[in-house]
Amino acid sequence: MSEEKIGPQYSADSIQALEGMEHVRMRPSMYIGDVGSRGLHHLVYEVVDNSIDEALAGHCDTISVIINEDNSITTEDNGRGIPVGMHKKEGVSALEVVMTKIGAGGKFDKDSYKVSGGLHGVGVSCVNALSEKLTATVYRDGKIWEQIYERGKPLTSVEEKGTSDKKGTVITFKPDPQIFQQVLDYNYDTLAQRMRELSFLNKGITINLTDKRRKDGNGDFFHDKFFSNDGLKEFIRFLDSNREPIVQNVISMEGEKNGIPVEVAMIYNTSFNENLHSYVNNINTHEGGTHLSGFRRGLTGTLKKYADASGLLDKLKFDIAGDDFREGLTAIVSVKVAEPQFEGQTKTKLGNREVSAAVSQSVSEMLENYLEEHPNDAKLIVQKVILAAQARHAARKAREMVQRKTVMSGGGLPGKLSDCSEQDPAICEVFLVEGDSAGGTAKQGRDRNFQAILPLRGKILNVEKAMQHKVFENEEIRNIYTALGVTIGTEEDSKALNLEKLRYHKIVIMCDADVDGSHISTLILTFFFRYMRELIESGYIYIAAPPLYLVKKGAKKVYAWDDDQRDLLQQEFGTGSSVQRYKGLGEMNAEQLWDTTMNPEMRTLRRVTIENGGEADRIFSMLMGDEVPPRREFIEKNAIYANIDA
Repeated sequence: MSEEKIGPQYSADSIQALEGMEHVRMRPSMYIGDVGSRGLHHLVYEVVDNSIDEALAGHCDTISVIINEDNSITTEDNGRGIPVGMHKKEGVSALEVVMTKIGAGGKFDKDSYKVSGGLHGVGVSCVNALSEKLTATVYRDGKIWEQIYERGKPLTSVEEKGTSDKKGTVITFKPDPQIFQQVLDYNYDTLAQRMRELSFLNKGITINLTDKRRKDGNGDFFHDKFFSNDGLKEFIRFLDSNREPIVQNVISMEGEKNGIPVEVAMIYNTSFNENLHSYVNNINTHEGGTHLSGFRRGLTGTLKKYADASGLLDKLKFDIAGDDFREGLTAIVSVKVAEPQFEGQTKTKLGNREVSAAVSQSVSEMLENYLEEHPNDAKLIVQKVILAAQARHAARKAREMVQRKTVMSGGGLPGKLSDCSEQDPAICEVFLVEGDSAGGTAKQGRDRNFQAILPLRGKILNVEKAMQHKVFENEEIRNIYTALGVTIGTEEDSKALNLEKLRYHKIVIMCDADVDGSHISTLILTFFFRYMRELIESGYIYIAAPPLYLVKKGAKKVYAWDDDQRDLLQQEFGTGSSVQRYKGLGEMNAEQLWDTTMNPEMRTLRRVTIENGGEADRIFSMLMGDEVPPRREFIEKNAIYANIDA
């Protein structure tokens, strides 16, 4: 009887011990987040973070980042330079140890660096492992040293290349196309945002950014110089440049509490939104943590005490909640912690308990002094808080209206919603469609098993300019709430969005491909960003991409999504081809809409994500706020000029 063959054996040979930096190349997303655009840019941040650490330790004041013609990156600082001497334990140069060992670096030696940035302590060795080629040049002790690596492995030893009176480290790396298969092009604006942010968070450091791929009108390379004298005070002014402040001065402080450096800056404006941005060792902790809860406690406690003593609350018939003190507030909290403990894998929520008290005390002292010294500002802030409390009261009533289900309405779904038969939210999709006519076509063209259609009546309310209760009273917005099945208020937070009963995991904004359509998309996105941000963060919001043209010749029909595609198709088809321009969705029949925009096999959907909360907030307030000049500047910068024959 022949022996039955069983599956692969789990034996000692199955246990893999990866050499050097192979584990980083096998699982790059574990170290840099992903292998798309975000991970690509993260490589630059990791190298720059090392230079920032040098600056925080007081050894460096200028950092340069250059995007080279071939999309490689060069970063340079004028710090001490990475040590090049022989490492006793490893038996190779210290530079090679830093560049090829993941747990190596000066950050673990308490005497070298008090605090260090960077996300995971991943550092430059990971950048090296994920680069096709990396050259490290060190200027130290009057000499120039250089080593070249390929995909994390040294190609040369550390060689002396000459003499120089410069000091510092120069790293040039080219991301590996084997790892970054989707995108290899660096985006100048993305890097500029982060460099600007770093210059605000670390005042007195000059950061230069140069793009050698493009030249300006004078024939010089694109260049930005970031430098901040006042740090967070300037940062607040920058973030709030499109809002109207109610107090003239930025309330700020910096100092050390219990051995923790704390910096805070805040300002009140006429808007109705709370914008809190928090940083730990220059990392944006968008999930908050102990430093943010410390800030909230210090702010609420101090302002409440002052408001009670002022007698301005006497006529108010209901209690003031903590949220009321933060309406119309823009604040930045930045702490430097020697040994940060983060919660979660993404490292964006601080868990150090001792930080909470340090921030709370700092904020209390800062506010007490400010309110005492500026009685007029203090009165304006308290009046703003009272207004927020009254609006919250009105909003609660309106919110209850949103969520209340009457006997007559049964399930409480809006009449215009054409629902799907599937019940599993993970499979279901809802299309928010502009106008009834397009809604009608979409209803005919959809797959009713899993696709629902909610037509919206023209332009929805601009939530950026409206008070909260007005938002909840708006019929179109109430329809969106009830159609999605979301409610407001969780056990932890009365204002947070409750996603337990969310009915669709794909919410697709489908608008016409014209100016009005873009405006409606932006209005809907503004609403989602301000009131349903959790949906964006969970990756549930998408934008549909309907085609712009149909190119025909005889029986041949092909769709085009932009002008270049159209021109290529016309060339391909030759003479006798005709072009149909789709101004809106209503011009397509049901079959065309299904084929191009709704069929999961054929369509293109763009997922909406938030890369940088501060920048997103600034852009929305600029595009949808009251200030015209910044909006005009934005349009002029980003518009494509057309030559129109008069």
